[in-house]
Amino acid sequence: MRSCVFPGSFDPVTAGHLDIIRRSAELFDTVHVTVMINVNKQGVIPVKDRIRLLEKVCLSFENVIVDQWEGLLADYMQEHHERILIRGVRGCSEFEHEYNAALLNKKLNDQVETLLMPAEPGLSLVSSSAAREIAAFDGDIGGLVPEVCLKDIRKLLSKKNK
Repeated sequence: MRSCVFPGSFDPVTAGHLDIIRRSAELFDTVHVTVMINVNKQGVIPVKDRIRLLEKVCLSFENVIVDQWEGLLADYMQEHHERILIRGVRGCSEFEHEYNAALLNKKLNDQVETLLMPAEPGLSLVSSSAAREIAAFDGDIGGLVPEVCLKDIRKLLSKKNK
């Protein structure tokens, strides 16, 4: 049985994340979508809400498990006996960042193999930071985030609700 881990902050989950989840779910028996908690970086959406949104987005995938982790990704991989790490890349600068992260994860846990999955062309401009900024000013984030959680994300990110 082949499984993989797709980690991220998912602050918020985007259409790009959903595409990587869908494609990974087609390739692997089990996909662990893991909300990584960075103690040095305060997220905008509370972790419990990010998990709830991911669970909503992943309902149609029987082989996707939503999880969370506070600590090093290499430690998560070791503790959960996982070897394959999936990372999405939208362009050359992101490729360089992910390549360096892959080397570092390999140094920390030599069992980890990172697979870089290019974004679909129509999703290469989609990012959580863009969705956050547009939603904060009540702009249209349709197409940037999964339709199933569009209203929830608007509510969580709108400055009017703060």
